[in-house]
Amino acid sequence: MLSLLVLSSLMLSPGSFHSPPFTPYPATPSDLALLPPTLIAQAPITADYRVTALQPDFTGDLWVGSWAGLSRIDPETGRILQRVRMPSRTLESLAQDRVGRIWVGTFDGLVRVDPRTNVITAQNFTLPSNRVLSLLVDSRGFLWAGTDRGLVMISPDRGLLMTTVQRLPGVSANALALDRNNHLWVGTLNGLAQINTASAFPMREVSNLPGGAVQSLTLGPRGNLWVGTASGLLVVDPVRAELVRSVGSMRGRSIRSTEFDRAGNLWVGTTTGLFKIRPDSGELLGQVPTLPSSRILSLSPNTGNKIWVGTSEGLGWVSLTTGEGNPHWGLVSPVVLEARQ
Repeated sequence: MLSLLVLSSLMLSPGSFHSPPFTPYPATPSDLALLPPTLIAQAPITADYRVTALQPDFTGDLWVGSWAGLSRIDPETGRILQRVRMPSRTLESLAQDRVGRIWVGTFDGLVRVDPRTNVITAQNFTLPSNRVLSLLVDSRGFLWAGTDRGLVMISPDRGLLMTTVQRLPGVSANALALDRNNHLWVGTLNGLAQINTASAFPMREVSNLPGGAVQSLTLGPRGNLWVGTASGLLVVDPVRAELVRSVGSMRGRSIRSTEFDRAGNLWVGTTTGLFKIRPDSGELLGQVPTLPSSRILSLSPNTGNKIWVGTSEGLGWVSLTTGEGNPHWGLVSPVVLEARQ
């Protein structure tokens, strides 16, 4: 069953309803750029540095959502271009809408940031739950926000909450992906649910998946869904809505993030490390050493000249030349810095 809530207002700042067409903004490095390791090491160790979301923008910059705040970096050099002060430190998900605005899902609601000014232009605290776990912009430009109590569709331009799917099978919308027919797939506590983005009605379910709750969801280059659970990696055919196979090399691992690189390789972030897999055969091509932490939370493999990795102890990157991991000194836990010195 579906519960609909039509045209409920977001709590928007005055004058934020209309945004001009997006134009690339110049990089304006601030005085918050990359700090020397000696200065960063003096920061309080009590802070939480987990990097939960990575979002490339239209200009080629990378937005980094962490429990230490929101930052924008140059992915080629790693230079921090801007830090944005957020009303909540528990950032969980990021998305960019069609005119370039950055949407931030937190455990305290939804926030919209204008990347040209780095100013928050909208906030919402009236969702089915303020704990926003996942974000996705569909083919029509609508923003879908997954919470731990259902799914909502929002008009980014008009600032209107269009539809609420509160009785979602599996309740919690942990992960979101679009298939080739532009239907929305939702990873829930019970498996997968397919949602018609035009009507917002649930279409099909894929339940009883090995591993139970879905933690990550990615559409592969051949149209299959790659589904990460707490105990493995699965491949699901969205057309037939059925399980194709389980990836043997990932059995028993808790999958937190999956992304394909430009060469078609699959990068799999788990609670025990980052792995590179050949998707056709499931062959394990290698594990990346020396990242800030083995607990991988987010990935951005096609941004700049590196593979960017969010971990529980800060931001890292993988060299495309050596295949080794490195910490990003400006966005990493002081504990990691001390250990590397």
